[in-house]
Amino acid sequence: MAINLSKGQKIDLRKESGEKLTNFCVGVNWGAIETVKKGLFGSKKVIEDVDLDLSCIMTDANGNQLDHIYSPDYNGFLQKNNLPLGKLTSQDGALRHSGDDRQGDKGGDDGLDNEIITVDLNRLNPSIDKIFFFINIYLNQGQTFDFSNIPYAKIRMYEGTPQKVNSVFSEYDIATDASFAGKRALILGKLYKRNGDWKFDAIGDPTDDKVFLQTIQTILDKYAK
Repeated sequence: MAINLSKGQKIDLRKESGEKLTNFCVGVNWGAIETVKKGLFGSKKVIEDVDLDLSCIMTDANGNQLDHIYSPDYNGFLQKNNLPLGKLTSQDGALRHSGDDRQGDKGGDDGLDNEIITVDLNRLNPSIDKIFFFINIYLNQGQTFDFSNIPYAKIRMYEGTPQKVNSVFSEYDIATDASFAGKRALILGKLYKRNGDWKFDAIGDPTDDKVFLQTIQTILDKYAK
């Protein structure tokens, strides 16, 4: 049975059998915004794309950033400003991103996550002590919404692939918390080592950051050490 996480809850990465969870997916699922607008000729349903970006950074025990995964779609801006470029695979190959989803589910939850990072702890660089997962809302021209406008958004850890869920280990609803209103960035949680074992902390903290680079700095300043 899946663990329903609450904000700040910490769990061991052990299945009911006692076996360690080492190869799994961290996925975020969300819905497009549907509104009904009235006009001269009646009402019409309008669907607005929602572009959430799932990213992660990896740090050592002292809080120094060692690696990252975030969308390569930002690379034009990053290259101009001499900043580390986005990529979908970690340097050690232990983490892999499924790619950018710019819409969200239309017509209801389809049962699959929109963006997924697969994790293989057995391949992870041994210097990595923490892995932080976070999401940012990317607003297209004319958009003004925040987390409170998104009909549903959830994070879960499960065994399987980006295309198939075999067994859900834990899940966390991130769209029902009133503190998310007015926010466009959210630090979801972290994987961290404790006495040789990996654990997960459902941080669930919204931030005032407008872009993912600010969220990375927030994590390094306030959470990584």
